[in-house]
Amino acid sequence: MQHQPILAAVDLGSNSFRLQIARVENDQLYMLDGLREPVRLAAGLNTDQHLDTEAQLRAFTALGRFAERLRGLPQEAVRTVGTNALRVAKNATDFIPQAEHVLGFPIEVIAGMEEARLIYIGVAHGLPQSEDNLLVMDIGGGSTEFIIGSGLTPLKLKSLHMGCVSYSLRFFSDGKITKQNLRQAEFAARNTLQTIVVDFNKGQWASALGSSGSARVLCDVLELNGYSENGITRDGLEKLRAYLLKTGDVQKLDLQGLRADRVPVFSGGFAIMYAAFCELKIEQMHPALGALREGVLYDLWGRFHNNDMREVTVQQFMRRYHVDARQAERVTKLACQFSRQFLGDEIDESMLHIMGWAARLHELGISIAHNGYHKHTAYILANADMPGFSKKEQARLSLLTLTQRGNLEKLKSQLKNAEDCALIMSLRLAVLFYRNRSNISLPALRGRFSGTKFHLSIDANWLTQNPLTEAALQEEVLQWEALKVSIQILSE
Repeated sequence: MQHQPILAAVDLGSNSFRLQIARVENDQLYMLDGLREPVRLAAGLNTDQHLDTEAQLRAFTALGRFAERLRGLPQEAVRTVGTNALRVAKNATDFIPQAEHVLGFPIEVIAGMEEARLIYIGVAHGLPQSEDNLLVMDIGGGSTEFIIGSGLTPLKLKSLHMGCVSYSLRFFSDGKITKQNLRQAEFAARNTLQTIVVDFNKGQWASALGSSGSARVLCDVLELNGYSENGITRDGLEKLRAYLLKTGDVQKLDLQGLRADRVPVFSGGFAIMYAAFCELKIEQMHPALGALREGVLYDLWGRFHNNDMREVTVQQFMRRYHVDARQAERVTKLACQFSRQFLGDEIDESMLHIMGWAARLHELGISIAHNGYHKHTAYILANADMPGFSKKEQARLSLLTLTQRGNLEKLKSQLKNAEDCALIMSLRLAVLFYRNRSNISLPALRGRFSGTKFHLSIDANWLTQNPLTEAALQEEVLQWEALKVSIQILSE
């Protein structure tokens, strides 16, 4: 990738939308500017898990402000990630294109584990180097991430479906704080935390850090109101808990450090933090300087410095599933060649990356079963935790590998644009030509694509000498007819 002097990260959180801009200088990131909008997207999820109109309008307004600040930056210098609210919203596929139009940049919805990884990267880059294990906890609007890591490396990652917005709406919807609803919220959080107690208990880490708004606000409240002298402590939380019950209403809280925009989600965030201290035996937690948006920036910066986590993940998957590296390399080289020919000037580096990764991973499923291996491959790529990849990228890898062979008619609805058709054809042809899994001598292959018609020029004598491949190409013609796409094979 070309070096970019300015990078930007947009975090579409379930509670707040955040924008962070950084300058790249001498292989370092220097934070320049940041914006925050309390959108409370998760509060707009109705009982059917659809984002209501009001929440969408709040989001569009915030994104319009971000768009002004991002104006002039190239697409590759900006990365926008959506978290839990967009993961669960059933109408996210309708909302996201509108949001992208307002913002002017693509939006990636990331999985919970990927969110946890990026959070840790953001936190770790703001700390002095240490070999001690750290626990990082990030209470978001709809999910809470827990990470144990050492240095810049996350070792254990977990994302739990509980957040300050969702818990505040679920247990404190009227703003009242009673013994009953506070206990219910704490017990619900403690029950959820039971799934990670063994891996994240006090014996696994030396110190604890809280990332993002809830942790910072709780720290400020505890220290400024005399409940704690140094960070979030178990004793301080007990004192604050007693005060919350005594006051009984979030609108009547008189606490220094509690901003007005945090009041509606304060009770839910407190219940989750208190439960974590109880279940994980935390005695003290300090607020972290970094968070998700910083992690997104550092991850984006890595893509410009040959340190793309997606490439690392692909290599790990190839080893884990015992992929035949030589066959993968043969197919990748030919698939990328066809992609360049079919898409011409329209192809960009991101497309070639996706094509290359799909080709290198196209045989993952063979380790499960050879029969229908492409289906196994597609399932793995769609559902596995793949650090560095967004859900959209995983879905595209899954589609490409699913369609690498076999019947295309049943996939009509999934092939939505000419670009996908060109990439699918490229991978199918590469797999077809290297079906015998050896370094055969191929003739000159030249391809063109007009959007509805493929042209493939190939030496006639070579086809005569390879009748199996010729028959497979004729079958390919029939497969694409079902999609109203023609293939013209020209003999030279």
